[in-house]
Amino acid sequence: MRALRILLILVVVLGGLFVIADRVAVHFAEGEAADKLKSTENLAATPDVDIKGFPFLTQVAGGSLDDVEVGIKDYEAATGKPGQTIRIDDLQAHMKGVDFSGDYSSATAASATGTAKIAYDELLKTAKAEPTDVGFGVKAEVVGLSDGGNGKVKVAVRVKGTVAGAVPVDRTLSVLSSVTVENDRLRVHADSLPAISGLALAENRVRTITDFQQAIDQLPGGIKLDKVQAAPDGMEISVKGSDVKLAG
Repeated sequence: MRALRILLILVVVLGGLFVIADRVAVHFAEGEAADKLKSTENLAATPDVDIKGFPFLTQVAGGSLDDVEVGIKDYEAATGKPGQTIRIDDLQAHMKGVDFSGDYSSATAASATGTAKIAYDELLKTAKAEPTDVGFGVKAEVVGLSDGGNGKVKVAVRVKGTVAGAVPVDRTLSVLSSVTVENDRLRVHADSLPAISGLALAENRVRTITDFQQAIDQLPGGIKLDKVQAAPDGMEISVKGSDVKLAG
């Protein structure tokens, strides 16, 4: 009986030591992966890397991790225009089936899903920056973006000018618009255009103001935009990818 008790104690102690060793190892691996990702993607700050699953050491022995979560704050995404970027406030990616090298210099996920958020004031930079002539001596420009409810975005358009050189016009109109993703671009398209009393403005001219798009390229690891909807504090975007490179 005494020998059995000693054996049980040894099992518990060794089990505890294994858990401690496993957690130390996973913490080290997370730090190494975060540093590699920061270097690979030229990030300003070190991202959060969370390796899921237990035990970690058995996953390491197999050279593949079941589940890894990555969080990146204030990521500057390319827009397709030289020297111009658009800030993603919060990019979260959930990686599955991550194969890696022994020194963590390279890692590739079989698949990835996640979310990204872009603030309205950041997206507003992509709209028409200068007032544009829409006819009858009137110019228009987008002056604000906000949540329109039900996944729509509300576009505030300022219309200003002097009609026929005599009647002053200075109004801000709200346009409810749909947002979609197409070929790595966010597209904003007005569901309908507001009528301006006494003015029959050409729709194609008005839409040069209300409708616009923004390319978002070169996301980490090659993940792509999937879906988008307007939310109270910005655009919420779903992202996905396959054979996503975390490092190397």
